[in-house]
Amino acid sequence: MIIVTGATGKLGRRTVERLLERIPADRVGVSVRDPRKARDLADRGVRVRQGSFDDPASLAHSFEGAEQLLLVSLDRTGRECVDGHRAAIDAAVRAGVGRILYTSQMGAAHDSRFEACRDHAETEDLLRATGLPWTALRNGFYASSALQFLESARHTGDIALPADGPVAWTGHDDLAEATAALLAGQARFEGPTPPLTGPAALDFDTVAEIASKATGRAFTRTVVPDDAFREQTLAHGAPAPIADLLLSIFAAARNGEFTAVDPTLADLIGRKPADFGTQLERAWAE
Repeated sequence: MIIVTGATGKLGRRTVERLLERIPADRVGVSVRDPRKARDLADRGVRVRQGSFDDPASLAHSFEGAEQLLLVSLDRTGRECVDGHRAAIDAAVRAGVGRILYTSQMGAAHDSRFEACRDHAETEDLLRATGLPWTALRNGFYASSALQFLESARHTGDIALPADGPVAWTGHDDLAEATAALLAGQARFEGPTPPLTGPAALDFDTVAEIASKATGRAFTRTVVPDDAFREQTLAHGAPAPIADLLLSIFAAARNGEFTAVDPTLADLIGRKPADFGTQLERAWAE
């Protein structure tokens, strides 16, 4: 039995779909906050159980019988994030899970400029302390984040963002396929994987060139001072912690934390991962 958390989210759902192409549905289970959102999976023979990171007892029940658990990282930061992961890891130990795979991130480190990467590093410490076999999937920075940063530029033609550095933007589809391959036993890593990245690390100057080529429109790149970007973000209604979190992505990129490009993802999926131009064209066409 393979159990997937967050199975109604972007990465978890895609991973379940790729997993069902590889193994029978009765060997797949999902732990979700709202089982109604996974009703179609239940109809296909997937075991669906309610599990909340804020309710450890529910997690232990939803993890029952798991040979492997895919722990999809929470969309939270700081203590709230790490405490949720700790609750899930403790529940996995109590449930007798054989191996935990965790969706970490390239650049995970205690001294990262990006808070989420510090949270990932702390979660990896928790996994290491369990004594269980574990794998941390060092996923490349999600390309969907870059697309969110580009949403305003999509209309204005100007990519007005803080100074950055090259980032190995990576697609959810490719990462889900690689994760399913690992869960299905096609490959195995102990501890952190190499960075699972797209084929190139790009800064937003290069992204502007890619967007121009993809659309036939001219895109410019304007560097916005950090303080001005923070004020703009607050003016659009974002809470201060979110504004600081977004700004820290650029600080980490400038620090070279997301520049690595590695062939491991391509090896796992058996082809070159989608480049950023392809992902941008697909997203903007939709």
